[in-house]
Amino acid sequence: MLTWIKDRIGRIRTHLTTLGEDQPLNKAALVILIFLDIFILVSVFDGLDEHTRQLTSPEEHAPYTCREIVVQRNWNETNRLDNLNDLVQSYSTSYYQIDERKQDQHPVCLPFSAPIEKIKKDKELTRLFENRKDFRREARELDTRIKDLKAGYDTSLLETIAKEDAGKPGVSAIKTDVRQMTTNLNTLRSQMATLDAKLNQAGPVKALWLAIQSLTEADRERLTSDIRTMNFWFPLKRLGMQMLFLLPLFVVFYLWNAASIRRDRHVQTLVSSHLLVVAFIPIFFKIIEAIYDIIPKKLLKKVMDLLVSLNLVAIWHYLVIALSVVVALFLIYVVQKKLFSHEKLLEKRIAKGLCQKCGKLLPPGAQACPFCGFAQFRSCPECSRPTQVYGKHCKECGKTLTKS
Repeated sequence: MLTWIKDRIGRIRTHLTTLGEDQPLNKAALVILIFLDIFILVSVFDGLDEHTRQLTSPEEHAPYTCREIVVQRNWNETNRLDNLNDLVQSYSTSYYQIDERKQDQHPVCLPFSAPIEKIKKDKELTRLFENRKDFRREARELDTRIKDLKAGYDTSLLETIAKEDAGKPGVSAIKTDVRQMTTNLNTLRSQMATLDAKLNQAGPVKALWLAIQSLTEADRERLTSDIRTMNFWFPLKRLGMQMLFLLPLFVVFYLWNAASIRRDRHVQTLVSSHLLVVAFIPIFFKIIEAIYDIIPKKLLKKVMDLLVSLNLVAIWHYLVIALSVVVALFLIYVVQKKLFSHEKLLEKRIAKGLCQKCGKLLPPGAQACPFCGFAQFRSCPECSRPTQVYGKHCKECGKTLTKS
């Protein structure tokens, strides 16, 4: 199996870098191919994004506002108008006003989405919410200034008493300012109360409050359960949607590549091989992304919860230790046997003119190593001329050498 994979990789590498038998790829043609690869890769990812966007995500099926209202219960009679004010302001000041896909929303969320969308698009209500936001800001500023003045008033009063100064213009001025600002704050709060009453009586706002009041515990439990189910299965659905876009491209490029190789069309083989690799890149990464979403975030959490419920957490740690040992053994094998094998080491030493045994640099024309005494050449069994001891092929006749 490994030999077959290695052979296939070697063939693909040849098809990617040559034009036919031993014909190297021109640098100008290579530049054109690289630009083509980049363009096709970007186009594939753009198309993949557009295609996948057709699938309703859990965030679209149950929008954040709906989750706040139903699941988290963050909207109540005290803060609901403030929350709605922030929502409308965020929408009106956004450069990209994206409407929610109501036809794909959860049935529990629809009663809130419809009135909220009407409120956000109602210019008169938006203006009233802007005024309310200004009133809130002014009220906060006035409240802060009053608190600062009261602190200053207390300090000045204490200083006046300590000095027994009958004339106290500073204290009187502060007292006057506090009274004036308190009056302004009360007026502002009265205006806010009038504005809040007007907003609460608006049709879409009343519909939203009525929808919130109509919520039942069954609705909350249903939405919570459905969100968990959607979050669990969405990575698989998304992967399936992505494969529907990517696999036809890969199959087309594969068939073109196979036909080009079969008919000995070198240029088409070169281009189709590059496109085949380009089509494989997003397939590989999307599968890895789905595996990452499913295994660590979903399945392992369920396994861990099960072990905790059974008081068998120790098994989890045993599995982690065993898995780490297996992974370490595999990595050592790959590094030692494949990447830095003795065979590859000998190839590098021969290519760089180093001793095939100790690895030190040989003097020009040396037949043996002056450091370890190792003879560097042997007779070729085919042509009887000297060639490297550990060479794969005779340097004179090119015949394959048996290991010595």
